[in-house]
Amino acid sequence: MNMSGGGLKRSASARPELFRVKTGSWDQFRSEASAIRFEVFVNEQQVPLEEELDDADAQCLHALAFDAMGDVIGTGRLLPDGHIGRMAVLRSSRGKGAGAAILLELIEQARAQGFLQVVLSAQTHATGFYTKYGFTQEGEEYLDANIAHILMRKTL
Repeated sequence: MNMSGGGLKRSASARPELFRVKTGSWDQFRSEASAIRFEVFVNEQQVPLEEELDDADAQCLHALAFDAMGDVIGTGRLLPDGHIGRMAVLRSSRGKGAGAAILLELIEQARAQGFLQVVLSAQTHATGFYTKYGFTQEGEEYLDANIAHILMRKTL
Protein backbone atom coordinates (compact mmCIF):
# COMPACT_ATOMS: atom_id res chain seq x y z
CA MET A 1 0.00 0.00 0.00
CA ASN A 2 1.31 3.42 -0.92
CA MET A 3 0.65 6.60 0.99
CA SER A 4 1.39 10.05 -0.29
CA GLY A 5 0.87 13.39 1.32
CA GLY A 6 -2.07 15.35 0.07
CA GLY A 7 -2.97 18.86 -0.71
CA LEU A 8 -1.98 21.08 -3.58
CA LYS A 9 -0.99 24.70 -3.41
CA ARG A 10 -4.15 26.64 -4.08
CA SER A 11 -4.83 30.31 -4.55
CA ALA A 12 -4.93 32.46 -1.44
CA SER A 13 -8.73 32.50 -1.60
CA ALA A 14 -8.99 28.72 -1.32
CA ARG A 15 -8.70 27.14 2.10
CA PRO A 16 -6.01 24.44 2.04
CA GLU A 17 -7.22 21.00 3.06
CA LEU A 18 -5.18 18.26 4.62
CA PHE A 19 -5.69 14.77 3.27
CA ARG A 20 -3.76 11.69 2.21
CA VAL A 21 -4.06 9.16 -0.60
CA LYS A 22 -3.60 5.42 -0.17
CA THR A 23 -3.50 2.81 -2.92
CA GLY A 24 -4.46 -0.83 -2.63
CA SER A 25 -6.50 -3.69 -3.99
CA TRP A 26 -10.27 -4.02 -4.35
CA ASP A 27 -10.25 -6.53 -1.50
CA GLN A 28 -8.68 -3.87 0.73
CA PHE A 29 -10.79 -0.91 -0.43
CA ARG A 30 -14.09 -2.40 -1.66
CA SER A 31 -16.23 -1.05 1.16
CA GLU A 32 -14.91 2.53 1.12
CA ALA A 33 -14.53 2.87 -2.66
CA SER A 34 -17.94 1.42 -3.45
CA ALA A 35 -19.59 3.72 -0.86
CA ILE A 36 -18.05 6.81 -2.50
CA ARG A 37 -18.93 5.59 -6.00
CA PHE A 38 -22.48 4.75 -4.94
CA GLU A 39 -22.97 8.23 -3.49
CA VAL A 40 -21.48 10.11 -6.45
CA PHE A 41 -22.45 7.99 -9.43
CA VAL A 42 -25.64 6.21 -8.38
CA ASN A 43 -27.28 8.70 -5.99
CA GLU A 44 -26.02 11.99 -7.43
CA GLN A 45 -25.66 11.19 -11.14
CA GLN A 46 -28.34 8.49 -11.42
CA VAL A 47 -26.02 5.86 -12.96
CA PRO A 48 -27.69 2.43 -12.65
CA LEU A 49 -25.95 0.35 -9.96
CA GLU A 50 -25.44 -2.54 -12.37
CA GLU A 51 -23.44 -0.22 -14.65
CA GLU A 52 -21.35 1.25 -11.85
CA LEU A 53 -19.79 -1.86 -10.31
CA ASP A 54 -18.01 -4.21 -12.70
CA ASP A 55 -15.72 -7.22 -12.82
CA ALA A 56 -12.71 -4.98 -13.59
CA ASP A 57 -12.58 -3.73 -9.98
CA ALA A 58 -10.87 -6.92 -8.80
CA GLN A 59 -8.05 -6.36 -11.33
CA CYS A 60 -7.49 -2.65 -10.60
CA LEU A 61 -5.27 -0.66 -8.32
CA HIS A 62 -7.59 1.55 -6.27
CA ALA A 63 -6.86 4.90 -4.64
CA LEU A 64 -8.68 6.45 -1.69
CA ALA A 65 -8.37 10.03 -0.46
CA PHE A 66 -8.80 10.62 3.27
CA ASP A 67 -9.49 14.01 4.83
CA ALA A 68 -7.81 15.37 7.97
CA MET A 69 -10.36 13.54 10.12
CA GLY A 70 -9.53 10.22 8.45
CA ASP A 71 -12.80 10.00 6.52
CA VAL A 72 -12.75 8.70 2.94
CA ILE A 73 -13.73 11.54 0.60
CA GLY A 74 -12.71 10.28 -2.85
CA THR A 75 -11.64 7.35 -4.96
CA GLY A 76 -10.28 6.35 -8.37
CA ARG A 77 -8.82 3.29 -10.03
CA LEU A 78 -6.07 2.27 -12.45
CA LEU A 79 -6.96 -0.60 -14.76
CA PRO A 80 -4.33 -3.13 -15.85
CA ASP A 81 -4.28 -1.56 -19.34
CA GLY A 82 -3.40 1.94 -18.10
CA HIS A 83 -6.89 3.41 -18.06
CA ILE A 84 -7.81 5.63 -15.13
CA GLY A 85 -11.43 5.45 -14.09
CA ARG A 86 -14.15 5.79 -11.50
CA MET A 87 -12.76 9.09 -10.26
CA ALA A 88 -15.20 10.38 -7.65
CA VAL A 89 -15.02 12.89 -4.80
CA LEU A 90 -17.88 13.56 -2.40
CA ARG A 91 -19.72 16.78 -3.22
CA SER A 92 -18.82 18.38 0.12
CA SER A 93 -15.10 17.81 -0.52
CA ARG A 94 -14.83 18.91 -4.16
CA GLY A 95 -12.56 21.74 -5.21
CA LYS A 96 -10.09 21.22 -2.38
CA GLY A 97 -7.43 19.17 -4.16
CA ALA A 98 -8.43 15.60 -3.28
CA GLY A 99 -9.36 14.73 -6.88
CA ALA A 100 -6.05 16.10 -8.11
CA ALA A 101 -4.15 14.11 -5.49
CA ILE A 102 -5.95 10.91 -6.51
CA LEU A 103 -5.29 11.58 -10.19
CA LEU A 104 -1.61 12.37 -9.66
CA GLU A 105 -1.15 9.25 -7.52
CA LEU A 106 -2.76 7.05 -10.20
CA ILE A 107 -0.56 8.66 -12.87
CA GLU A 108 2.54 7.95 -10.77
CA GLN A 109 1.42 4.36 -10.23
CA ALA A 110 0.93 3.96 -14.00
CA ARG A 111 4.41 5.39 -14.64
CA ALA A 112 5.89 3.01 -12.02
CA GLN A 113 4.20 0.10 -13.80
CA GLY A 114 5.92 1.13 -17.04
CA PHE A 115 3.01 2.64 -18.93
CA LEU A 116 3.94 5.23 -21.54
CA GLN A 117 0.51 6.84 -21.44
CA VAL A 118 -2.72 6.87 -19.47
CA VAL A 119 -6.22 7.17 -20.88
CA LEU A 120 -9.52 8.06 -19.27
CA SER A 121 -13.14 8.60 -20.18
CA ALA A 122 -13.95 12.04 -18.83
CA GLN A 123 -17.39 13.39 -18.17
CA THR A 124 -17.41 16.45 -20.42
CA HIS A 125 -17.99 18.87 -17.53
CA ALA A 126 -14.64 17.66 -16.07
CA THR A 127 -12.44 18.07 -19.15
CA GLY A 128 -10.97 21.34 -17.84
CA PHE A 129 -9.83 19.55 -14.68
CA TYR A 130 -8.04 16.82 -16.64
CA THR A 131 -6.56 19.30 -19.13
CA LYS A 132 -4.79 21.02 -16.19
CA TYR A 133 -2.91 17.76 -15.62
CA GLY A 134 -1.77 17.28 -19.21
CA PHE A 135 -4.64 15.26 -20.69
CA THR A 136 -5.81 16.02 -24.22
CA GLN A 137 -9.18 15.23 -25.73
CA GLU A 138 -9.55 12.70 -28.53
CA GLY A 139 -12.46 11.91 -30.80
CA GLU A 140 -16.09 12.84 -30.37
CA GLU A 141 -18.30 13.03 -27.33
CA TYR A 142 -20.32 9.91 -26.51
CA LEU A 143 -22.86 8.87 -23.92
CA ASP A 144 -21.98 6.50 -21.12
CA ALA A 145 -24.76 5.86 -18.59
CA ASN A 146 -26.61 8.76 -20.27
CA ILE A 147 -23.80 11.18 -19.34
CA ALA A 148 -21.70 12.93 -22.02
CA HIS A 149 -18.07 11.72 -22.00
CA ILE A 150 -14.95 12.18 -24.11
CA LEU A 151 -11.76 10.15 -24.33
CA MET A 152 -8.68 11.89 -22.91
CA ARG A 153 -5.02 10.81 -23.05
CA LYS A 154 -1.79 11.82 -21.34
CA THR A 155 1.70 10.79 -22.41
CA LEU A 156 3.92 9.92 -19.46
